[in-house]
Formats: sequence, C-alpha cells, structure tokens
Amino acid sequence: MNRIKKITLLILAIIVLFFLVFLGAISYYFFIESSTHIELSEETNTIYDNRISPDINQGLTVEVLRIRNRGIMEKMLVFGTRWRQTPSCYWIIDVDGKITDSSGFVGFGSSGTFTTWDTFGMETKQNYYIGEETEKSTVCISIVEKVKTGLFGRKTTTVEKETIRLEYDFRTGRWSGDDSFMDNDGYGHYLGESYEVWFNLYQADFDHDGIPYWIEVNILGTDPTVDDSILDPDSDGIPTNWEWKWGYDPMTWDDHRNLDPDVDGIENIEEYQMRKYFANPFQPDIYIETDGMKRKNLWSDINHVFWKESQQMIIERFAQHGIWVYIDDGWDDGLVNGGGELLPFIEEIDDVIGGQVLAFYTHHFPDERKGIFRYVIIANKGAWISPPSYNSFDTINVGTNVLKVFSTYLAVTPRYHRVVLAKKVLHELGHSLGLLPSSFPGVDIKKPIGVRYPSMPAEDYEKYLNEYYSVMNYYWLAKDRKLFDYSEGSNGKPFDQNDWDHLYLPTFQTDAVNYEESVDETFEDFEIVNDYQGVQLKGWSYDQNLTRQYQEELKKFVYVKNAACNMSVFVKMEEGQDNIQEIRVYATPDVNPTHTLWSLVAQGKLNSKREITFYSLQSLINEVKKTISTA
Repeated sequence: MNRIKKITLLILAIIVLFFLVFLGAISYYFFIESSTHIELSEETNTIYDNRISPDINQGLTVEVLRIRNRGIMEKMLVFGTRWRQTPSCYWIIDVDGKITDSSGFVGFGSSGTFTTWDTFGMETKQNYYIGEETEKSTVCISIVEKVKTGLFGRKTTTVEKETIRLEYDFRTGRWSGDDSFMDNDGYGHYLGESYEVWFNLYQADFDHDGIPYWIEVNILGTDPTVDDSILDPDSDGIPTNWEWKWGYDPMTWDDHRNLDPDVDGIENIEEYQMRKYFANPFQPDIYIETDGMKRKNLWSDINHVFWKESQQMIIERFAQHGIWVYIDDGWDDGLVNGGGELLPFIEEIDDVIGGQVLAFYTHHFPDERKGIFRYVIIANKGAWISPPSYNSFDTINVGTNVLKVFSTYLAVTPRYHRVVLAKKVLHELGHSLGLLPSSFPGVDIKKPIGVRYPSMPAEDYEKYLNEYYSVMNYYWLAKDRKLFDYSEGSNGKPFDQNDWDHLYLPTFQTDAVNYEESVDETFEDFEIVNDYQGVQLKGWSYDQNLTRQYQEELKKFVYVKNAACNMSVFVKMEEGQDNIQEIRVYATPDVNPTHTLWSLVAQGKLNSKREITFYSLQSLINEVKKTISTA
C-alpha cells in the first residue's frame, strides 16, 4: 500500500513539474519570442522594448493650426479692389484612407469655410483611430479653395491649392515627407506656392507629454506613465518634452538662456515661452507687438491702427526669405497690456528727445516681451525707430495721418494708404535688422542733395539716391508706388547693396555703435564707436585649433538665412561633470558692415582624443532600431 502511495506521489510530482515547464515555455513564447516586443542587446545587455502603444489605445491627432493665403501682397501693389475679396478655403485630411474635411464644420464662415486671408487663432483638429501596434501612417493634408466662376461670379468651383504628404512614425513620434524635422522651412510648417500652413501631428499617449512610449523607454529612459512636460531633470529651465521635440538631451544641462542657433535674438528659453505662437529654435522669427492711437476728433481723423492688409504684406515679404513674422495686434489670449491698445492721442511724438515714447514703452509694452518682441506704435505723425532703453532700437513709431500721407505719398485710396503704412513699417523694421546709416550711406538718404551727408561729393550723393533701389532709401520709398522690398543689390557696389545679405536679426536688442543726440543735424555728426570685445566667458578658453579643425562641420549647427557664419570654439578650463558640456560653439553672421555679436549656437563634449562629440537624438534612434532588427 505504501509502495502504491509513493508511486502516486511520484507521478503527481512529474505531472506538476511538466506543467511548470510547459507554463514557462508558453510564457517565454508569448512574452519574448512570438511578439518580439522585448529585445536584449548582446553587446550592452540592455533590454529594449519594441512595443508601440501598450498602455493606451493607439490613435493619431492631426492639428491644422493656421492657414495663410500668400496672395494679398501682390494684390495690394496693383490698382483695383481685388484686395478686398477675401479667399475661402477649407482643409481635407486623409489618414490611411480615412478622409475628413472641414467644410462641414460650423463657425468658420459661410458654407463652413475659412473666409479670411489668415486663420491665426482658429486652430482645428481631427482624431483618428489606428490599429494596435501599427508602425506608420500616411497622412495627407490638402488645402482646397473655393473659387468663383461664371458670369458675375455666380458659380463656385473648388481647386486643390496645396497638398502636404507625410509619413508618421509611431515609435519615434516624427514625421517625414513634404515636411520633416530640420528641413528648410521649419518642422510643422509648410510654405507652399499659394498657402502657408502650420500643423502638428501627435499620437495617443498615456501620460500626455507628447513623447511616444518607444522613445521614453528605449532612448530617454524616462517613465512613460509620468508627464514629462512638467519635469526638468537636468535643471536647465526647459522641460523634457520640449528638449526631446527639438533634439536636445533632456538629461544634460544646456545653456538655453543663451543658446540661439537661428541667431534671431530669441534665445531658446524665449523660444520655449513663445511655443504657443509657433516659435521654432531653428527658424528665424520676428515678433511684433503693435498698439494704435486714438483719433484726434470724430470729424477729421480716424483711429490709427495697423491694418491687417499691411500686416500681411510685411509677413509675406519676409516669408519669401525664410523669416517668419508674428504680429500681436490684440491676440485674444494675449497679455493684459499686450497688442491692440489705443494709446492717447499725441500730435507727433519726438524720436530723439523721447517725448511720450518712454511712458508708452514702460506701461504698454510688457517687460516679459522686451528682448523678444519689437514694439510698433501706429501713431498720428512721424516715422522713426527709437531706443527707449539703453541704446537698443526696438521701438518703432509710424504715423498714418491722412493729410500727411497724402501730401508725401499721394495716397488717395484706402488700398494705397495701407500700402504706405506697410512700406514705412518695412523701412523702420529694416533699421531694427541692422540696415542703418552708420553701415551704409544709402540708408535714409533723401533729397535735396547734401542734406544727409554735406561733405559727400554731389555725384556720389546722386548715385546713392538713384542706384540704391530699396525702401530704406527715402527717395525711392516715396517715388516708386510699387516698391515694397529691400534692395537685392542688382546695381552693384559701391552705391547699392543686397540688403537681405546684410540683415542681422538681433540688432533690435543690441546696443547700436552710435548714439543719436538732439544736437545732431546730419549723419556725419554721429560718433561711431564699436567697443565690442567679443565673447567674454569666465572659466572658458578660445581654442584656435579646434575652431580651425571643425570650422565647416560646426556650420551645420547654425540656421541663419542669407548669410555665411564665422565660428569659434571655446573649451571649459576646468574638468566638468558628466552632465556638463565642455564645448561651447559660437557663431556670428558674415553681414559686414552690419554690427554683430557672437551667439551661442551649440554645446558638446570633448573626449580623451580631443574630438568634439554632439548629442544626436536621431543617431540614438538609428542605433537602437539597428540593434533590435539584428537581435
């Protein structure tokens, strides 16, 4: 009997052991072999998780943030009323064959379309369900315009004006195609022939920080269940999700308060602050806050404001050169004393003595915007740029007095009144971009001969007047009704220059090389002194050998339009910690004779072989993908 009991117990033990082995095999098959979700790198013993969306249903959101018609500038420069005919458009989104269009949405205008030149502040979105563990989706965003046809425009037809084709990668959260990261016109931005479009794509994300699960667990080492939009593990002032989006290492301290890779004067910390308003650290931006002025009276004056058509002319002209302009004329969610205020009426504000401008600058231009925005006052009379604080020319005054504009520019129609305003603002913006009389004598030149430069030979003066075909030349500004541009230098040196090649965007926040005094009567009275000593960096040393060795390679870290750059490498004199970068790369655009400063554009590390290495998110992604594919 005992023998039978022992045999029974032995058989039961064998069955239990077999069952445990079977369960182990099944578990290994499902969790390791069959799904290929978890991969082990033999080289590093690192376990990679190749799953895409384990914590939430997989989906994709497409946001159409802004659509701007590019045609109004040309219409404004031609006689007629076509500029009053606002376009009508809508979008169509196709995600993996699922099609949605905005024409049926309510609130955009007649027939569910956008009936405006620019949809700034009218963001829209559409969600799409994506099958679980789908690796990629094809996305197509089309802008369709409703065009009137037939006799008297009684019929309407639709014309597809722009088509943006993309492929979205759910592992990396990046897209490619007609728009891609670090392309020529900005990530999430498409500059088409007829329309300019801002958009965004993002996938379902458990912690709502916008960083995909695969990136968090395999690249960043962050927790995919914790919101990284509120965490800053390297304590550099910018959270993990923004640094990830723009390719910075969230675990290494970056000097974002000084980093300015696009050299537009808006440092990364400010780019982060302006992220809601399309700021891009790798694309030059110009931000403008504008206030108007109340009318003098009800019967002989109008409110002085920055007309939308004039704004669009400015925006379009810079867009043609890869520079994006954003104008706050009263943003709905702007600051309390932001753009769109009507200032008290003043007959004419003096530009040199100061007049009321300092009070307006102090109380109507928020401190948190100084150094990011230029301040444009649309006033009754005058046209000048002024430095209310230190000697930085960031405040512009442009008058729209009807009688004054008529007597100077013969502006008798509402269209040309708007054109004149755009011309004058473009002129004054040129000063804030470095186009100053101290750098080129043709700037601000005007008749009669000798009024600006008494000692200049009359023949030379005449040549500057006639050959420098630019809005910066007062002679052509008033004479040519279709001129709305800076010079392209077609008449050649020395009496003409390509203005676009001499722009320096941070000019508005740097001290000018001369002070304009009330006693100055001509430009020859200006005392020009440039005491700029270059980069002043305690604890760091300029390295001529590294600068020379890496000169060409380092230029890929600078995103400046229309100009080459000079580079400098600085090395930290003391040994750093793991999260401190020992290399600082500075750049200054070659826009001589425009006055420039050095800007910090990149940081890196120096290895034992004195080789510079830079963090590359894409390289890490490629390395992990390669390891997983060969495992």
